[in-house]
Amino acid sequence: MVTFVKGLFGYDDALDAFGVHGAGGTIGALLTGVFAARTVNAVFRDPQGAPLPVGLLDGNPSQIGYQLVGIAMAWSVALVGTIVALKLTDLVVGVRASEEQEIEGLDLTEHGEEAYNLEM
Repeated sequence: MVTFVKGLFGYDDALDAFGVHGAGGTIGALLTGVFAARTVNAVFRDPQGAPLPVGLLDGNPSQIGYQLVGIAMAWSVALVGTIVALKLTDLVVGVRASEEQEIEGLDLTEHGEEAYNLEM
């Protein structure tokens, strides 16, 4: 996700937050529905108190659907929260440098210093 997918779609993620946390969290949440077992956490019980299957490999395939609903909800909250934060930031300070600043260099225009001294 960090190298191949980011290169494929060309999105800007300098800290690889989506590639690491977004993809890793999604895969982890989905696989929780696969590998969850009653021997680890007997969360479901029948009326007699006997533990019921928890994850897919334990005999409960519907858990995958529950995990997918949870993933969709988490993605929705993250997407809406990101858009709101981006719009608020754009209103307050802006999120894009001008073309002139980009041409001159952001180190110089934003911080007043050069990152590299290329003079010989």
